[in-house]
Amino acid sequence: MLSLNHSNTTFLLMGLPGLEEMYIWLSIPLCVMYIVAVAGNSLILWVVKSETILHQPMYYFLSMLAMTDLGLSFSTLPTMLTIYLLGHREVEVDACLAQLFFIHTFSVMESSVLLSMAFDRFVAICNPLRYTTILPSSRVAGLGLAIVVRSIGLHVPAPIMLKKLPYCHTGHLSHSYCLHPDVMKLACADTRVNSAYGLFVVLSTLGMDSMLIVASYVLILYAVLTIASQTERLKALNTCVSHICAVLLFYTPMIGLSMIHRFGKQASPCIRVLLSYLHFLMPPMVNPIVYTIKTKQIRQRIFHFFQSSGAKMRIRQEH
Repeated sequence: MLSLNHSNTTFLLMGLPGLEEMYIWLSIPLCVMYIVAVAGNSLILWVVKSETILHQPMYYFLSMLAMTDLGLSFSTLPTMLTIYLLGHREVEVDACLAQLFFIHTFSVMESSVLLSMAFDRFVAICNPLRYTTILPSSRVAGLGLAIVVRSIGLHVPAPIMLKKLPYCHTGHLSHSYCLHPDVMKLACADTRVNSAYGLFVVLSTLGMDSMLIVASYVLILYAVLTIASQTERLKALNTCVSHICAVLLFYTPMIGLSMIHRFGKQASPCIRVLLSYLHFLMPPMVNPIVYTIKTKQIRQRIFHFFQSSGAKMRIRQEH
């Protein structure tokens, strides 16, 4: 079978199969999700930047999470909108490789930030007296830089390796955006090296991060159980609720999607698409909502911001 030049190769993305006639209506909740995600994470960044009282390690990590969620939203946005608003499913190979690079890079960044936040909670609960000593601003900035270098460095080879593969025909992808395993399956060449590298990246990032997060919470739970007062126990655990929600929201759909791809070959394509939406679209939208509800300082600052804005508008109207 002859392979096509990359310039002539296109991939076909998948929306929700069987609901093509409703795409224009489905685009409404999708657009709302993106608007909420962008507005919520931008508001978190603005509040943390503008309020000096929030210039603490916990909120610095929260800002990193918000920036990562914004990056993930903007990475999936182009193809999602073209499918549901314009009905265009075709994507050129170069654009596809660029998208998968950013999606996987920001996914690993999010995993790394969640691990850093778990370490932050571990230090705050298990060694509170040395919290500011262990996590000064310079160390937090260093962790942020390490996260960026690690995520980008590990994913630069992936699109380069995929670019060198021949693609035999216009291929049908399994999702509404380009992902590494999906594109790799469309190549008409030996992809064992690509597959091995992809597995190495997943195990060394998402796999290792999830195990370290679990280990952190085992140690946190052990430390909390040594606290004599039940009230203090609940107070300590309450500081972890938002982070636990973010971790579950990120990893649970990913594990389910991975299991279906490997063991659920007969599963409906619709289930795979919905799980991928839960994994890539829900965390950016829900994380700022959860942290706003559960974090008193952020909630107060946002309330004060809207209260001040309302007062200024009334003054302008009166004049």
